[in-house]
Amino acid sequence: MRIPFIAGNWKMNLNHNEAIKFIDDLSYKFENKNKINIAVCPPFTSLRSVILTLEDEMNKNSNMIIKVGAQNMYFEDKGAFTGEVSPEMLKALGVEYVIIGHSERREIFGETDELINKKLKSAFKHNLKPILCVGESLKIREEGKAKEFTLSQLDKDLDGISEAEINNLTIAYEPIWAIGTGRTATPQDANEMCNAIREKISILYSENCAKNLIIQYGGSVKPSNIKELMSMPDIDGALVGGASINVDDFLAIINY
Repeated sequence: MRIPFIAGNWKMNLNHNEAIKFIDDLSYKFENKNKINIAVCPPFTSLRSVILTLEDEMNKNSNMIIKVGAQNMYFEDKGAFTGEVSPEMLKALGVEYVIIGHSERREIFGETDELINKKLKSAFKHNLKPILCVGESLKIREEGKAKEFTLSQLDKDLDGISEAEINNLTIAYEPIWAIGTGRTATPQDANEMCNAIREKISILYSENCAKNLIIQYGGSVKPSNIKELMSMPDIDGALVGGASINVDDFLAIINY
């Protein structure tokens, strides 16, 4: 049985003081009525503060279990890569998840599927759990090539990755045209793509692997649409952007 997984991608928001306050406020109101898996993905500068604050809060409240993810990483362990953060550095902090291939990394910073494949392999090597983002632009969707494009991303991104590693992977379907725009794919459209991703995994690996794979939807997820999205059979959670830096909104999404 797949346990739903909600992850908050804070993007370039909340400095370390603001992050500490967010976790404090979240813990004060925290409920997890659905008994789902939860993670927050702060900026690099806030990771340590969030991890330490969460450790304190979770020691006080055994019902509060929140994992921490990073928003990106480089594939090398160390070296002359100014401005980059290695998987070893993330592991040393106590990070469990890492977002790989977010559309903003692909679109703004020019990350290729080849680079994303290297990052995935490095994440698995260091026992980090990647959240792999895939999804199409509005132009590609309007051309009727959304499924073809998204599944081709999977082919390239997962090249050379084993089924054992896939068991620690989360895939987030994030249509680029719905990220931060207020537009959301209909639950039916989102589910259709998540189903296509699951079928692709069954072809690349096995039916059992596909059956157990957690597939999130991301793209203007908010309290008003989360329940309908989560009612779809192939949507197992959400990668939440803007709503994840508002305590009440994030809790409403967790307790859909």
